[in-house]
Amino acid sequence: MRILDRSVYVGPSLYARFPVIRLELDLGVLEDWPTARLGEPFIGALAGALPGLAEHGCSYREPGGFYRRMREGEGTWLGHVLEHVAIELQNIAGEAVTFGKTRSAGAPGVYSVVYEYVQRDEGIAAGELGLRLLSSLLPPQLRPEGSVPEGWSFPEARDQFIRFAQRRALGPSTAALVHAAERRGIPWLRLNDQSLVQLGHGKYQQRIQATVTGRTPHISVELASDKEETNKILAGLGLPVPQQELVQHEAQALRAARRIGFPVVTKPFNGNHGRGISIRLTTEEEVAHGFEVAREHSRSVVVESFLEGDDHRLLVVNGALVAATRRTPGHVVGDGEHTVGQLIDIVNQDPRRGVGHEKVLTRLELDAQAHKMLERAGLGAESVPEKGRTVYLRSTANLSTGGTATDVTDVIHPDNREMAERAVRAIGLDVGGVDFLSKNIRESYRTIGGGICEVNAAPGFRMHVAPSEGTARDVAEPVIDMLFPPGTSARVPIAAVTGTNGKTTTARMLAHITKMAGYTPGLTTTDGVYIDGQRTVSGDMTGPVSARMVLADPQIDIAVLETARGGLLRAGMGVNEVNVGAVLNVQPDHLGLKGIETLEQLAEVKRIVVEVATDCAVLNADDALVLKMSGYTEAKHICYVTLNPQHALVREHVRAGGRACALEAGVNGQMITLYERGAHIPLLWTHLIPATLEGRAVHNVQNAMFAAAMAFALGIKLEAIRQGLRTFDSTFFQVPGRMNVFDEHPFKVLFDYGHNAHAVAAMADLAQRLEVQGKRIVVLAGPGDRRDEDLIAIARAVAGRFDHYICRRDDNLRERKPDEVPRIQAAALTAAGVPRGAISVIPDEQDAINTALEMGAPGDLLLIFADALVRSWKQIIKFKPAGTAAPAAPPPTPLPVIEIAAEGRARDAPAAFSLEGLIRDERGVRFAPEAED
Repeated sequence: MRILDRSVYVGPSLYARFPVIRLELDLGVLEDWPTARLGEPFIGALAGALPGLAEHGCSYREPGGFYRRMREGEGTWLGHVLEHVAIELQNIAGEAVTFGKTRSAGAPGVYSVVYEYVQRDEGIAAGELGLRLLSSLLPPQLRPEGSVPEGWSFPEARDQFIRFAQRRALGPSTAALVHAAERRGIPWLRLNDQSLVQLGHGKYQQRIQATVTGRTPHISVELASDKEETNKILAGLGLPVPQQELVQHEAQALRAARRIGFPVVTKPFNGNHGRGISIRLTTEEEVAHGFEVAREHSRSVVVESFLEGDDHRLLVVNGALVAATRRTPGHVVGDGEHTVGQLIDIVNQDPRRGVGHEKVLTRLELDAQAHKMLERAGLGAESVPEKGRTVYLRSTANLSTGGTATDVTDVIHPDNREMAERAVRAIGLDVGGVDFLSKNIRESYRTIGGGICEVNAAPGFRMHVAPSEGTARDVAEPVIDMLFPPGTSARVPIAAVTGTNGKTTTARMLAHITKMAGYTPGLTTTDGVYIDGQRTVSGDMTGPVSARMVLADPQIDIAVLETARGGLLRAGMGVNEVNVGAVLNVQPDHLGLKGIETLEQLAEVKRIVVEVATDCAVLNADDALVLKMSGYTEAKHICYVTLNPQHALVREHVRAGGRACALEAGVNGQMITLYERGAHIPLLWTHLIPATLEGRAVHNVQNAMFAAAMAFALGIKLEAIRQGLRTFDSTFFQVPGRMNVFDEHPFKVLFDYGHNAHAVAAMADLAQRLEVQGKRIVVLAGPGDRRDEDLIAIARAVAGRFDHYICRRDDNLRERKPDEVPRIQAAALTAAGVPRGAISVIPDEQDAINTALEMGAPGDLLLIFADALVRSWKQIIKFKPAGTAAPAAPPPTPLPVIEIAAEGRARDAPAAFSLEGLIRDERGVRFAPEAED
């Protein structure tokens, strides 16, 4: 039993609309050992290791359902068991995940195991630990060799996993804020491995780190960290604070304690979380020890008077107290029968206690600090306290060290409430926690005394959202309301576009339209990330990483995401939802890669974009596979795009008040027309759009229609859409490799990145529409990772439309032989009836382009399909046609010409050149014409 492959999906994917992990699991011989055959020893051991599995309903949707699946009939297979184990392991680490799905992956014994996760590393570790646990429970003869290390212990590994998960999980306070944001529909992004989180998108974003917000003044945090200065400020306002002194040496600490008067407290100058604090110090020896403990955390130490009373945390947000909690240090209560150590074990059996922040409460630890507290109480771990005696194991009441919290928000005296609010305002914090000692929080400090020990920046929320006793308080909501007052924006409009061809041009058109409309767009494309029209990152940026990169930029106020098949299959989408999702087409490309073998499977991948659309799904009504996607979207509107004004389904959709974009013929040409709620809205003549080459480039007409439909769905005004389309051209600098035209040579060059049959056919069709005085020449290629039939289809798409064909390959061979791709395409052209003398095989891209340029004569049209776009474009624009360069270059050595017989054998050719009808050397291949051609 082993994992063959793992994919981590960060967003909507083929498997779920939320983050999941997919394992490809090979059971090997265990395919013949379902759970019923493994029997009760296996099932019982698994139940003992993970008791929470009893709550898994599985397909029965009730507690105990999973165990029924394991026992009834043949039972279930271990891939399915691993799914449940990975989920339960995350549950015990504190994550509320429930979703899983296991299916056969095709090959016998191989399964696709999918399960939900919250934190990536934790989810991966859960799958690995689950696999090891299952292996350890198998009979020795079935246990995969090396799968369980000698001496391995699941309880120990489980606790290590919980600690590992908690180190990577959001802390309780950050998680509370994130959940409150989710309830408000505010998106969020985690910006690092700790607690730095972005709430909202683009220019609307706010950042938090734990409970410090982007609005928390730095000077206020510094003041709160300076306990001496805080004490002075509060005392100057007449607020109750203890007398204190700041010291750097032990002797100073002793003198300060004598001046202040015993008992005293020692604590680090800038400590937190109760670390290094010693309280109720009554002797100089205790003060000396407390000084050393505090010095472990800070060079300076505060000595202050000890105040009697219970420890309270008063939480103030945006100037108002929102919660009050009484905190009690970790302790046990004697029963006259058990030792302190036994009492700790009994307390830790409370299901509410766990490791770290796993549960509401943290386990008690019998560590050095606990032993010190016991020693001061005249006890030890083996002592048996009398019944009812409270034995404290900590001097501070932090929940992270086993303390408990009781909510007292409803009973706090108004004077104490006002005091806390004044203290936090005095320090200048937007979110602050006041540590207040009082014998009775119900009574005013003015009457019974009490004092403020500290004012804390970044106060923890755990004690308030999950108190040990009393009412839980939603203290995160006031923070979110402060950062995003009700009615304010948190999201930027998001448009996502996918399809086999045209998505880059369409995305760029839409981004251009939004910029003309006054927006600051963030754009992801196959050649980079663009912010407000400026490229900030180069490379293929059509996956989830680039989507999050754009949404994290504080400048943008609208996002246009080109979304490619590869990113969807590799990691899913980078956003949970989009306002507008568009699918342009589904054509044969990339088939046979990553498990996608058919057009229907490819359509299912691209359908994800419209499945997550909330406002409008824009669909190509002329593509049957895209048209079917209308049944899978929950968007408020569906907008059909069609080049056929007689499209029956679109006509009925329009008559029913639906939205559509159609191409209609008129006296002046063809008009892009919008329909909305019965209204007929003429938008723009196609010949007025530069990118369509006066309407001849039909594929760009369609791209413009999609861009217009998406812009309309985003609420952009019609005049802005018209202006955007009128000013968008197809220059290399606007859309590199997308129907770029260079006509400064005696001949015209069309330059395109088309790399599948559909895209190549569109460009070949355009080449036929353009008026050409001379010859038409094409430079053709195909990616090496495509199937042979795809390469042949590319060749057939241009066959019979040009006067000469130059077949080349890409720089990246993708495990093909150096001349394999051009050889396949040349053979396909021959089979399609292209005369052999009209075909040249020149494998190198630069040599192939140079040959085409040298062949060009006045009035010719060259259609060049390129892979290295920048290099190839520079080669074209820097080319010097014959007669313009001085001195003239010597004529190139003629390519070898080998005649090919009709049956594909070379006539009179050297043996080294015979290669199934194709002849090659370092420079290339040319076919000699024959009489029968």
